[in-house]
Amino acid sequence: MSPGGDAGGRQPHAVRSALSVLEEVARAGPGITAKQISAALGLPRATTYRLVNLLVQDEYLVRLPDLSGFALGHRVTLLASNAVPDRERETAEILRGMRARIRAGVHLASFRDGRLELVDVDPDFPLTAAALADPPELGADPGAAALGLLPAAGAVERYVVCVGQSGYGSLAAAVRDGAGVLVAGVALAVPAPRLDDPAGLYGLVHDDIERLRVVLTRG
Repeated sequence: MSPGGDAGGRQPHAVRSALSVLEEVARAGPGITAKQISAALGLPRATTYRLVNLLVQDEYLVRLPDLSGFALGHRVTLLASNAVPDRERETAEILRGMRARIRAGVHLASFRDGRLELVDVDPDFPLTAAALADPPELGADPGAAALGLLPAAGAVERYVVCVGQSGYGSLAAAVRDGAGVLVAGVALAVPAPRLDDPAGLYGLVHDDIERLRVVLTRG
């Protein structure tokens, strides 16, 4: 939209409508028509055509060469390239993928400022608050205990293992920043026999831990 003009009155509504048009084009992908945008957003056709023409004029949208519809323009790409990454969403996606793939309870804890704080608990295998006592109660919840043992592990240790008394145990993988400081830990709660090969279990999540490191230590 062109700069200038009065921001009061009907302008905020027009801006919201223009942003809705951009979001609809992003959702639908290249080739969506003005008629389809109008139907999807419930906007009058005349309003939609006017907004689309303005957005094309200002290069937020482009008309496809075969005239089949519209696509996002280079000014949208410029805005997106400078957007602040959504750390919470990226972290949740990584954890969701781990939970779906490795058949284990997956829990994420933060160690910012040297304090253990659970930030994403697997809803199917919840940790108990009692097990997060300091020092951790090893028999109460091995998943939490493994997380609690991480700060005492050496700076180069990639994981610690804790076997509980209930036939279950946990491998807690360390997430460290570039200086080796522990910033987070991921606990995999599994039946104890799966911990007979901890290196193999860690190998299943090595790439996920690296992706979490990139996301969680990004400035």
